[in-house]
Amino acid sequence: MGAARIPDLDVLVVGAGLAGLRVATGLARRGHDVLLAEARPSLSANIRTTGIFVHRTLQDYSFPDGTLGPPIRRMVLYPPGRRRPVELVSAREEFRVGRMGLIYEAAGEQALRAGVDLRLSTRYAGRAGGVCHLEGPRGDLRVRARYVVGADGARSRVARDLGLDRNRQLLVGAEEVYPIAARPGSTPAFHCVLDPRLAPGYLAWVVDDGEHVHLGTAGYPTRFEGGLRRALDDLRADPPGLAGVRRTGPVEQRAGPIPVGGLLRRISGPDGLLVGDAAGAVSPLTAGGLDPCLRLSDRAVESLDDALRAGGRGSLDGYDGRALRRRLTGRLGLRTVLAHLRAPWVHEAGFALLRTPAGRAAARAVLFHDQSFPLESRPREAAV
Repeated sequence: MGAARIPDLDVLVVGAGLAGLRVATGLARRGHDVLLAEARPSLSANIRTTGIFVHRTLQDYSFPDGTLGPPIRRMVLYPPGRRRPVELVSAREEFRVGRMGLIYEAAGEQALRAGVDLRLSTRYAGRAGGVCHLEGPRGDLRVRARYVVGADGARSRVARDLGLDRNRQLLVGAEEVYPIAARPGSTPAFHCVLDPRLAPGYLAWVVDDGEHVHLGTAGYPTRFEGGLRRALDDLRADPPGLAGVRRTGPVEQRAGPIPVGGLLRRISGPDGLLVGDAAGAVSPLTAGGLDPCLRLSDRAVESLDDALRAGGRGSLDGYDGRALRRRLTGRLGLRTVLAHLRAPWVHEAGFALLRTPAGRAAARAVLFHDQSFPLESRPREAAV
């Protein structure tokens, strides 16, 4: 008896987060044969992202009804001592928190309708000799794909197997999410604590949109005294902006690595490309990754579609992180500066500047802006 035939695919996408789902669906809609492998048993299980969508995303993309929380226009910045915070209020909706489980499920349904072969509980085990090995609930599967897309997170195995760049600058983050009782007259707010003792090299946050609270912290793993969980415990013991808030449901725990080194330089090669966290498509300053994720995923679909229509011999050289990275130079520089500010008094002094008109204008330019990632999208395009 001869060896079992190895099926041929146009594209194997590894990872069914927002990036992987978008790329797989976009390619399937263009007539390509796509397999999407996801290690989780459910698209709504083990979610890691906070799910904050910024104004520019909300302007350019649409989402299914019921998948976004109320608009947030108010942001409050706290110095280490929590005294005299700086409050910024926008005339427009700046943020909305996505109900990511619902968004992923809706995106999964769209992927299936587009013809994507979605395999849950299926782990990517590596690639050798042009053949990809998958481990699923019904045993091992081997496939030969013309291109492989790494949408498998900040520590991408696909990146290693394709010989592409990998994230070197990583934060670790932990978050709790829970529903809260309605409070008539309350204003949704995004609270950020800039305290190097609590969140070394990054920040702690409390996002209260009137329906849910996201309470989390992230920083460089080697700098936490007592560990990341200890920092989260400290924040939980004294969370800003939550006086009188009553939890009404179970707490969801989230944790994971966050790339902050900016978009990687080499994100494509002859056999595939990277998207999402695997490509470092995260703002190096705020670590917000959903807007870059959507925009870079759209660019990936265009590049792969062109290459496949050229008989699978097309080049992906145009999908290059170097050019886009140059447009993030200012944010990369500021990220480097902030990463080395370890003394609380430095942050306190910085807040003295933030309280001036020029400082508040600078803060607004950083936090309320339309330039989260240097790629455009078609107006009001459906995100899922």
